[in-house]
Amino acid sequence: MTIAELLAQREKLQNARFKGVLSVMIDGEAMTYKSDQQMAAALASIEAEILKLTRGSRPRTIRPQTSRGL
Repeated sequence: MTIAELLAQREKLQNARFKGVLSVMIDGEAMTYKSDQQMAAALASIEAEILKLTRGSRPRTIRPQTSRGL
């Protein structure tokens, strides 16, 4: 998924959650959550995916090794 699609899904889920609604229609597919906790978990998953796509891979840590040449 693209970042734009994930952002749109997050917005729809947040709007439904703030209204207290547990059913959401995303891309023509109806999703019904059993509880607010389940919806919060879905939002957390979307957030994690957005962060992964925006940050890219983790920066590498380079540790130089030196010797005295003995």
